[in-house]
Amino acid sequence: MPDALPMLSGYRVLDITQFVAGPTCCRILGEMGAEVVKLELAPFGDRTRAAGFKPLDPRYVKTSQSTQFFQHNHCKKSLAMDMKNPRALELVKAMLPKFDVVVENFAPGVIDRLGLGYDVIRQINPKIIMCSISVCGQTGPLRNKPGYDYIGQAYAGITDQIGEADRAPSQLTMAAGDISTGVAAAMAVGFALLHRERTGEGQYLDASITDTYFHWHHEFLPKVSLRGPSAVPKRNGSQHPGGGPAGIFKYRNDQYVYVTVLPHQWPQFVKALGMPELATDPRFRNAHTRRDNNEALKQILEDWLAGFPTRDAALAALEKERVPCAPVLTLYESANHPHLRERKTARRVRDRLIGEFDVPGMPVKFSAWPDRTDVKADLLGESNEAVLREYLGLSDREIAQLYEDKVLVHDRLLDARQKS
Repeated sequence: MPDALPMLSGYRVLDITQFVAGPTCCRILGEMGAEVVKLELAPFGDRTRAAGFKPLDPRYVKTSQSTQFFQHNHCKKSLAMDMKNPRALELVKAMLPKFDVVVENFAPGVIDRLGLGYDVIRQINPKIIMCSISVCGQTGPLRNKPGYDYIGQAYAGITDQIGEADRAPSQLTMAAGDISTGVAAAMAVGFALLHRERTGEGQYLDASITDTYFHWHHEFLPKVSLRGPSAVPKRNGSQHPGGGPAGIFKYRNDQYVYVTVLPHQWPQFVKALGMPELATDPRFRNAHTRRDNNEALKQILEDWLAGFPTRDAALAALEKERVPCAPVLTLYESANHPHLRERKTARRVRDRLIGEFDVPGMPVKFSAWPDRTDVKADLLGESNEAVLREYLGLSDREIAQLYEDKVLVHDRLLDARQKS
């Protein structure tokens, strides 16, 4: 196993985020070796602590720990404070010289009202890198728009393209924009740290879910910009608008496959189906006619698929001719696929209260830093004492006073452990 320390070892990140986008950014920085201190707001901390599954043991069901919190916040130290108390703000400001990065994902303006806007932070630490994550960004007419992932998806022209042609638009069932924005923000922080290494300069990063979603457009934007509304792509349900065939095709019952045939792969497709007559069929003579006759092509393919004893057998026939295809797997099937298991794309972790379960691995594999499975997630305020001692040198008496003054909060389970 490589002995190199992760790239961000030695860097310190103050995570003032909750839900998904901001925590994803900081979790990636933590996995890359940064020391991440997650500032959680009293009394309950990150709102995902109330989501996901809780421990089954009745002694722990009221704990702050949950599967959703763990997934987005492992590799972090929890510092839980009442930021409405002026003393809490003083403590955070006093720690800022020790941090390299600050990430927040409140609605624009909230972090300023909290007293930790970039203008304040850079006066304390000019070299700091601050990243703000929001729905629509820190500038522009929509800057004050409240909302979450799906709001950005709608503004970016993504939602309008999802669903059946004769029905209302559909929505994705996962926070794809949140996750993608978190990954993009972590990338930007890494670039900004590299810039600081070269120049000594800190800077401010403005990450937007809407901007991230808009970046998804891989083909149609130039066409729309040249031809206007007439070039806007239409909802096409399970089929790709370019034809091919390309899209989702039914095998039997509730089993589906995904097949993508680019124009240069048409001869391979015809050979795989064992239907040489398709090569001379005027309906399918080129990519344009295949697109115009997509429904007929879909029926031919689905009839062919249904003739196999199993879905895997049909896929094997396509793969024999190098036709790109895949089974449409459920999340359960995907998470247990040998390929994803071997690569730790789906990795098994263990929480001391919840037990063993799966979380996603890193989206990129590093030869020097293998995916970790020994990750842990703090209970609410679990690192209060450790952080305040390390960053500010506070004594046990001073920390006890902060608890007495209700500046600090933590999980009730920690109270029980301290008493024992």
